Amino acid sequence: MPLTNNDIMKKLRVAHKFRDEDIVKICALVDFAVTKSELGAIFRNENHEKYMECGDQFLRNFLNGLVIHLRGPMPEKKHAKPDSKPKPVRKYNPNPKSKKE
Repeated sequence: MPLTNNDIMKKLRVAHKFRDEDIVKICALVDFAVTKSELGAIFRNENHEKYMECGDQFLRNFLNGLVIHLRGPMPEKKHAKPDSKPKPVRKYNPNPKSKKE
């Protein structure tokens, strides 16, 4: 039986010892709003009447926030200097001449 998104969230929560407040803050890092009641519904047993399936969008946003939480924000890219020369491009040759020996 494959893991569901809910199973993945549960395992990440246990592995990192996250509380509901931690998960809310992590989701906020990527501007994704989630409430504690939504989290409670995701972490419930599948047979519970208030159980909610964790969607792909929720898991994706949580994982993106987790990367920022663990590594820090992504540094800004450095732009190439305007007076620097571009690197030469190697052209593809579909019929290279082979040397006979």
